[in-house]
Amino acid sequence: MNIFNEESTVDFAGIDQSDGLTIASTFDLFQEAAINHAEILGVGREAMKQSGTVWILSRLSVFMACRPRYKEKIITRTWPRSTNKLFAIRDYDIHYSADISDRENSQCLDNALVRGRSAWLVVDIEKRRPLRPQIAAEKLPPNEGINALPGENLQGNDPPPSLAAQDYSAAEPVLRRACYSDIDYNGHVNNARYIQWIQDLVDPEILKNAQQIRLDINYLAEVLYGETINLFLLPITSEDINKDSPLCRQIPLHCTAAYAIEGRRGSAAEAVPVFRAELRTG
Repeated sequence: MNIFNEESTVDFAGIDQSDGLTIASTFDLFQEAAINHAEILGVGREAMKQSGTVWILSRLSVFMACRPRYKEKIITRTWPRSTNKLFAIRDYDIHYSADISDRENSQCLDNALVRGRSAWLVVDIEKRRPLRPQIAAEKLPPNEGINALPGENLQGNDPPPSLAAQDYSAAEPVLRRACYSDIDYNGHVNNARYIQWIQDLVDPEILKNAQQIRLDINYLAEVLYGETINLFLLPITSEDINKDSPLCRQIPLHCTAAYAIEGRRGSAAEAVPVFRAELRTG
C-alpha cells in the first residue's frame, strides 16, 4: 500500500475557538496515521523492537492552507517517500473526504487542506545511536515524485536558516516540567507534546484568528520525565517576516505573525537545546 488513508471527523477536542483544527491536533492525526501505516508495512513498533531499533522523529514541517472545521469529514493520508544517509522521509496530507474518490491510488495533492513532511531516524535502542535508515527501507515503497511539500529540501535533510540558533537573551523563559501525561511509550516526551507547548507560548488570539499556519520544528534531544525545560519565544521582526527560507518557499504564505521558538535544558551557561521551531500564521 503506497498511500495510507484514514477517514475521521474533526472532533470537539481537536479545535480551538475558531472552530478550526489546531496545529497540535493536526500532528496527532499525522502521528497516528504514520504509526498505523508502519504496522501494515512491517516496520511498526513490535517489528522494530525485535530488531533492537526504534523510530525517532527528527524534523517536521506542516503547512495548514485551510483549517478543517468541527464535524467536517476528512481523510488523513501518509506515505514513506525516500531515504538518505540519515533520514527516512514520510509525507502527509489532509483532504476533505469528498475530494478523494480513489483512496488506494489517488496521488491528488492540489486540493490538500494540510501538507506535511517528516524526517525519521532509525535508532539503536540500547546504544541510543542512529543507524542508517536503509536497515528498514527495504520494506518501504519509494513513492518517487509524490511530494506533499513541493520545491526545495525534498530530502528533508537541510534545516532552514530560520531554525538556526537565535539570541534569546532578551526573552523571558517559560518553565515547563515534563509530566506523566507528556511521556510516551519510548519513555520520553511525545513529539506531539512539543507542539502543544509551542501553542501555549503564543497569544491565543493569534492562533484563533489564523487562517493559515506553518510550523517547522527540529527535535534535537529527548526530554525525560521530571525534567524542566526553559521555553523561549522570539517574535520575528516585521522586516524579516515575509523573507523566504528553503522550507517556506515550498508553499507561498503571506505571514501576519511569526515566531522563533526554542526549548533548552540546563542553566544559561550550560544550556542544551532540545528543540528549535518556527511558527508562522497568516
